[in-house]
Amino acid sequence: MKKIFPIIVVLITLSVVGILFIQMSWIKNAFKLKHEEFQREVELSLKQTREALFSRFIYKSRTIVPDEQESRDFFLRNNFIVESNFSKDEVEQIIQRELQQNNVKDSFQFEITNYFKNAVIQSDRFQVADERNLFPMDLAPDDALRSHETLYLYITEDKSAIIREMLWMIIASIVFTSIIVLAFAVTVRTLFNQKKISEIKSDFINNMTHELKTPLATISLAIDALTNEKVIHDADKIKIYSSMIKEENKRMNKQVEKILQAARLEKEEIKLNLQKLDVHQVINKVADNFALQVQEKNGTLTLHLKAPNPIIEADEVHFSNIIFNLLDNALKYSDKVPHIEVETLSSGGVISIKVKDNGIGMNKETQSRIFEKFYRAHTGNIHNVKGFGLGLSYVKAIVEAHNGKIKVESTQGKGSTFTMLLPAGGK
Repeated sequence: MKKIFPIIVVLITLSVVGILFIQMSWIKNAFKLKHEEFQREVELSLKQTREALFSRFIYKSRTIVPDEQESRDFFLRNNFIVESNFSKDEVEQIIQRELQQNNVKDSFQFEITNYFKNAVIQSDRFQVADERNLFPMDLAPDDALRSHETLYLYITEDKSAIIREMLWMIIASIVFTSIIVLAFAVTVRTLFNQKKISEIKSDFINNMTHELKTPLATISLAIDALTNEKVIHDADKIKIYSSMIKEENKRMNKQVEKILQAARLEKEEIKLNLQKLDVHQVINKVADNFALQVQEKNGTLTLHLKAPNPIIEADEVHFSNIIFNLLDNALKYSDKVPHIEVETLSSGGVISIKVKDNGIGMNKETQSRIFEKFYRAHTGNIHNVKGFGLGLSYVKAIVEAHNGKIKVESTQGKGSTFTMLLPAGGK
């Protein structure tokens, strides 16, 4: 999986980049084709303008009657001059008509120069800003002996018109490309999530195996001891080993119950038995039961119960459990003599419960994921931290089930502070 995953991501990335490149190339080529089509239409319009001018010139010269028809055609083709036969407006009208017939509706300017390149007819304010938009056309017929005049048409292509014409294609391209990119992002995210779930699953199985293997090994040793000839007739030793088996059995039951409890939380099958509770009483009770574990590490557990109205509506069992879990975490994730503080405050109909420790603390990534199911932080040099990573996910689920919120503030090496905010209930 570790080798295949990067390959899949790279292949999908290359595919998306390739599709984006093709889409951009297609749009670029479409613009290029439109531009080339525009140029062809302008050039065709210029040829048709030349023909229209020459046809009108022939019509205007019908009174000229040489001796032979052939001589007449030769004379007209070689003496075709716009300057002396057409006004500026006439030329402009003919050009505009031919452009419109070829579906060119852009504004234009024109200039006609004679054999010596001097302007003889010119549109108002004729000015060339960009040579690429200037189209020349020799006005002499193709079989004329020489050219007398040249028509210069200056016309700027309307890019916005091209965009409007291709708008639906551009929008469709953007929409479908966005869908592909979104699908790619979702796919990569799903792959990352699957990878993370796979890692969590492996960690969970390893932790579960370790958590169940230890008590099973202890029970096995105790049973072997009970069958020993020296122990079987010693009532005191039988009592000790029987007690050991019972305790290890309880330990396994607790671990199994944690897993079942997590499953029930996920399915939202846990029913809360809500009643009026005194937060201070519950905290004192849990602290008394927890005091021995703190004393074994020569630590301290200090209570600052300052909330003037410590009554909430909660399930006593689950509320006791979340207090115990927070204290247990504070003790487990400590690399020195533990000093744990529990503080309560109340303000604006909300009771705040803070559990502060001086443990190893957490980095930003761990803080963002600490309430995820099965997530366990890297504990550095602490090797005795066991569990499935279900404690804090359970705490968060129960707090939220009581319409409350929980947050964590932590600094690596300096400890963590968990803060629960619960709605006050009762007076």
